Amino acid sequence: MSIRASNSLGPMPSAARMRTVDERLVRTPVQAIFEIVADVERWPEHLRHYRYVRFRERQIGGGVVEMSANRSFGPLPWPTWWVSLMDVRPHRDSTQPSIRFRHVEGITTRMEVEWSFTPVTEGTHVTVLHLWDGPSWPLIGSFAARAVIGPVFVHSIASRTLAGLARAAERHQTSRRAFTSESKRDAEPS
Repeated sequence: MSIRASNSLGPMPSAARMRTVDERLVRTPVQAIFEIVADVERWPEHLRHYRYVRFRERQIGGGVVEMSANRSFGPLPWPTWWVSLMDVRPHRDSTQPSIRFRHVEGITTRMEVEWSFTPVTEGTHVTVLHLWDGPSWPLIGSFAARAVIGPVFVHSIASRTLAGLARAAERHQTSRRAFTSESKRDAEPS
């Protein structure tokens, strides 16, 4: 697979017919949670509801990524699938890091997604924003996006994804602290 320079997805749109927001305090520094979220190919290792994530095309700072996750309805998993352009934006000067996606295949084509990371006293405030005008179905596309796809599928999957990646980052941070403390103890003279 070749690697080329990434295309910037630009800023998020200012409005859309469907808007979902998932937020969480993650008790790690920004860089720790940012790195786990940016490493999308490893999401299925941290998230039981993800079936797979794979790059179709790798680019510097992102690429074209195919994702599939399950939305459970009781004991029954409902498989979902989409392809996104991915734009990883590390911390630069006065900007906070973010990760942008634009869905380009699947029922959610043209959905705009942004993961943003803001440092706070307790760690990092992570926000996952989804904006979309809905599928291009005559008469019912906008209604389907706002009434079903957004709250039932997008929010359900995004909230579980955010919670799972937060747990992974916090576990990693805790094990790093334990390792560092243990290393310091071992290095002290007896």
